[in-house]
Amino acid sequence: MAFLSGLCCIGLLMLGIGYVFHIPFLQVLQHDARIAAAVMFMLIGYFHLAKPDKLTYMVEGMLPFPRLLVLGSGVLEILLGAGLLIPGMQQYAATGLIILLVMMFPANIRVAVKKLPAPGGLPASSWYTSSRLLFQPVYILWIWWAVHV
Repeated sequence: MAFLSGLCCIGLLMLGIGYVFHIPFLQVLQHDARIAAAVMFMLIGYFHLAKPDKLTYMVEGMLPFPRLLVLGSGVLEILLGAGLLIPGMQQYAATGLIILLVMMFPANIRVAVKKLPAPGGLPASSWYTSSRLLFQPVYILWIWWAVHV
């Protein structure tokens, strides 16, 4: 939910800046949504690189080399997030992020089923870990919509 809050806040901030400073590009909600997705994925990617040990538990015992997987996904999130900002790369970056989200879904299912704490040290409350599963399709739709201007 923090990720969705970040997407919405950054998107609305960009839209507001567009209207206050008369920047036509930022007055298009899809542009703002793409910028918000880029920022949020680059931030979450940075978190994967800065504190990989806080996320490895999600895939430990499920896949080999959990630390390497967390670091690799962080690099991909940063690169693909940045790709959302580069004309000509946006479609590829969006497709890559959507694939990445689908590939990460089993780890989120594992967290919910095993009642593990949510990433970032949030409590293992079942309503929260289960609700994260519902938001994954929302993020996929957000990314798809944001690049199809």
